[in-house]
Amino acid sequence: MTLAQSTSKALAQAEKLCSRKGLSLTPMRRRVLELLLDAGGPVKAYDLLSSLKPGGGAQPPTVYRALDFLTAAGLAHKVEALNAYMACVHGEESGGAELFICEGCGTVEERHVDEGPGEVPAGFHVDRSVIEHYGRCAACAR
Repeated sequence: MTLAQSTSKALAQAEKLCSRKGLSLTPMRRRVLELLLDAGGPVKAYDLLSSLKPGGGAQPPTVYRALDFLTAAGLAHKVEALNAYMACVHGEESGGAELFICEGCGTVEERHVDEGPGEVPAGFHVDRSVIEHYGRCAACAR
């Protein structure tokens, strides 16, 4: 499957997910998700903005609102330590995300875990959960 086919399939799945959740994947949100999918790894918001400007003069708040929507909808993750975002390839799965970040080459691998009972303080409601692990990927470890 080519990158274009993969991106197209992921965008179609995102549309279905948003429709089921009663959310609107606006053209800007869709374009930001498309850029994240095409990047194949973490992207900073201002890099997204640079990619959007030639086609329509997007402003920083527009990109951040789209990223906020995508993360809340489960279509993207914020890689906190890198202050970057990446598309979520497991949008329909439940559970928290774990990101494995290689300090050698900078690749990030996403994995999802089943939601368990966990130690959550009484009355605390988790909105999102991302665990970041740092180390070296197999290629960099050699």
